[in-house]
Amino acid sequence: MKNTNSQNLLILLLATFLISTSGPLGKFIDLPVPVIIWWRVAIAALVLFVLCKYQKFNLALNSKKDYTTIGVSALLFGGHLITYFYALKLSNVALGMLSLFTFPVITALLEPIFSKTKLNVVHVFLGVLVLIGLYILAPDFNFENSYFKGILFGIASALCYAIRNLIMKNEVKKYNGVVLNFYQLAILSIILSPFLFTLGTSNISTQYPYILMLAILTTAIGHTLLIRSFKHFSVSTASIINGIQPVFGIVIAYFFLNETPNQNTFIGGGLILITVIVESIRSKKQ
Repeated sequence: MKNTNSQNLLILLLATFLISTSGPLGKFIDLPVPVIIWWRVAIAALVLFVLCKYQKFNLALNSKKDYTTIGVSALLFGGHLITYFYALKLSNVALGMLSLFTFPVITALLEPIFSKTKLNVVHVFLGVLVLIGLYILAPDFNFENSYFKGILFGIASALCYAIRNLIMKNEVKKYNGVVLNFYQLAILSIILSPFLFTLGTSNISTQYPYILMLAILTTAIGHTLLIRSFKHFSVSTASIINGIQPVFGIVIAYFFLNETPNQNTFIGGGLILITVIVESIRSKKQ
């Protein structure tokens, strides 16, 4: 039993590491953001479709309402991916990933709206801590400053991600997670396809290895392993482990992109990660 638990933990850590590569890869790939996202979701959707067929997962949905819900969630997921990559392009991997990881607290603050429960005072306190962390992260509250704009895009990405997760909460109970991921990625690949013609893909011949890594390792394998981990760990425990993502991303960016975080990044980012850990532990106990 102990060996099995250790193996499951290693798989969750591997999933976290693979997903964290999205930051450095998103910063490194030299293509327009919507084009990067199209290649990412199209290739990942193809991989997941093959996986669904191989595993003989049922791809049929139960109702038209579910198609609508998944369609809306796909749009939000697309908004999350695009704004996240703009955050990376405008700032750096550290700021982009840390601003994205405001999503657990944003989720906690928005959940009462979706579940009609009372707002928890602790969530308000954690939200204030996140705002303080973002204040420390921001180099200058000036819309001309690209780093400040990058943080705003990161927060927008976190908001889209939080709302997407909240509206998908009931869908996860009804369908296999791989099937849901496939539908969202397939819908996004269709919606984003016009950007291939308007923005062009002239650099794609030199970017294929990194696009494939982003699509297969980060999106298809990383997110599939993460979904698999929910069978062995609570979502809260998985969230605690996923809090390591910015750390992985910053380390990868340091070695491969020569990005060195400054003192404010460590202090502000530390506050944000503390709120993620506190909320994850609190939700686990409840």
